[in-house]
Amino acid sequence: MTLAPGTCRYEIRRGGEIVAFEEETLSENRIVGVRRPPERPDRYQVEADINPDGTVGRVAVRYSRGPFVRNANYEAADDFLRGNVSALAGRTVITTKLGRYREVDADLVIFRALTIAHIRARGQTRWTGRVASIDSNTLVATTNKQSCRRAGDDPHKWVYEPRMGDVEEIEINDEGIVVERRDNRGTVARLVGD
Repeated sequence: MTLAPGTCRYEIRRGGEIVAFEEETLSENRIVGVRRPPERPDRYQVEADINPDGTVGRVAVRYSRGPFVRNANYEAADDFLRGNVSALAGRTVITTKLGRYREVDADLVIFRALTIAHIRARGQTRWTGRVASIDSNTLVATTNKQSCRRAGDDPHKWVYEPRMGDVEEIEINDEGIVVERRDNRGTVARLVGD
């Protein structure tokens, strides 16, 4: 993995207005991150264990909005991401297939950086593959095809397509940290501290 460990803080804006803050910490074998809006107690939290090969082995996510809390725990084993989502009095078992490179996206900026770090480590400038994505609202994991390519000759600029019709322009620094992520819906995540 070529992603530098440390803590990053992002401001997420839509139409110039701050809609959320993200703080993410990467250590040698763990990601811990939280996203929260500026003036509400809502929170989306992620804790992920990273395998020695740089892939996500286990991920726990939690979403809270007022008195409503939803939790999910997933583990990557064999060719699947398996887990369960708990909300109110219910519990749902979820299984989704992992792609060839076993990428997992838990809907924080750092997971985009991790995928791009894997692409760069393989020496690729273009990649298309299946990714097990965890939705930050429902916490349900699904698998969809995503693609990423380097934008021209600049190794710091990438174009990422998480879903058909969605496009993100991503700029990384030399350590592989996302400096800015801009999507086609007008949302911008910008690094404000590391």
